[in-house]
Amino acid sequence: MTRILIADDHDLVRDTISSFLEREGQYQIIVAEDFYAAEKKLAEDGPYDLVLLDYGMPGMTGLSGLEKAIEKNHGYPVAIMSGTADRTVAQDALAAKAAGFVPKTMPAKSLLHAVQFMLAGEQYAPVQFMTQASEAEAHPLASRLSDREMQVLEGLCKGHSNKEIARDLDLQEVTIKLHVKTLSRKLEARNRTHAAMIAKEEGLF
Repeated sequence: MTRILIADDHDLVRDTISSFLEREGQYQIIVAEDFYAAEKKLAEDGPYDLVLLDYGMPGMTGLSGLEKAIEKNHGYPVAIMSGTADRTVAQDALAAKAAGFVPKTMPAKSLLHAVQFMLAGEQYAPVQFMTQASEAEAHPLASRLSDREMQVLEGLCKGHSNKEIARDLDLQEVTIKLHVKTLSRKLEARNRTHAAMIAKEEGLF
């Protein structure tokens, strides 16, 4: 049976993806709550036919976790998942030989297609995500902000707290506070709520 390792620090995301793939009846799903646990499982009972790593979970430190996992999985496919990363991160991951980039927002059937694609040895990247991200980067508001500020602003638009955004992006909460202050100034927003409102009214997210 095909073995897939899913590493994500969000219980709901991890369990949802696991349950969906297990229903197919042809996959054995193993889960890890962060990159450190994933490393341990790779060392103890790897390689896996496919590894899915959350980009923002503890221990990943950007794409360095991807490179370690690729090495430890002995040539078998390793992909990145994310609910916040932008097209630049996706492109960097693919350039670093990730088997694919999987947005957490994608429909279940598309996720299954992506998994099948990567298991077949192909590199997966959703065209719609890459196109939408490209259009967002061309937006007048987006041109004022750095990639990181865009990620933080997206978190604000989702109603996430600084602590939640920090966890998703694997940053310190104080760093998020600084980004919120900076992006609010650039958008001429009174506060974080106003910044999110401006972004939504302008169709940025």
